[in-house]
Amino acid sequence: MVGRKTALKIRKTHRYLGLFIGIQFLMWTISGLYFSWTDIDDIHGDQFKNLQYQPKAFQNLLSPSQLNVQEGIRAIEIRDIDNVPHYWINKKQLYNALNGKLKSEITEEEAIYVAKQYMKKELQIVNVERITEVGKQHEYREKLLPAYVISYANDEAIKAYVSVNDGKFQTVRHRSWRWFDFLWMTHTMDYEGRDNFNTIVLRIFSLLGLITVLSGFLLWYTSSPTIRKINKKKR
Repeated sequence: MVGRKTALKIRKTHRYLGLFIGIQFLMWTISGLYFSWTDIDDIHGDQFKNLQYQPKAFQNLLSPSQLNVQEGIRAIEIRDIDNVPHYWINKKQLYNALNGKLKSEITEEEAIYVAKQYMKKELQIVNVERITEVGKQHEYREKLLPAYVISYANDEAIKAYVSVNDGKFQTVRHRSWRWFDFLWMTHTMDYEGRDNFNTIVLRIFSLLGLITVLSGFLLWYTSSPTIRKINKKKR
């Protein structure tokens, strides 16, 4: 059986460890509850999207082999930009699929057209902004830039993003997604990219959490009347 001084040290260690990591434990619990009680499709913004949308079929398209792509074609996608078909070649060049002309970027009006295909018709656009760069904490991080940000009149502060260079609908963001993103950050403790589970901070707090739990078991063992009685009988 450990001595009284040792027991007090264990109790003190457990108390201060619990105080130090208690806030993070609370955030892990709150974020875990939020994740388990929310529909991931709603977080993705499916309730604001036109899920019935089907890409338009085009005819009489120019053969890709007729395009002036010096490096050759490795990848090709088709884009509907304001009812005009375009080829997105090698993930970096946009060509009109009817006349073969190179298109450097889409216009604001064309971005609105693209967004309207993917978003519900009843949503009213209130603002369109072009962005060329974002920070590590931005809701549009790690996606193609520049882009048009299309804001809608809604309590959820909905924003749709359409990339300028390829005319692609990228994503939709809203208030519930932003809460999810914030809580995911506190859960993973990756305060930059959100998705790194190997951060030093997370490793340290995980180890401290384990030590706290083990010290709790040890504290129970050293202070349990039942254990004391058993040890006395053995003596």
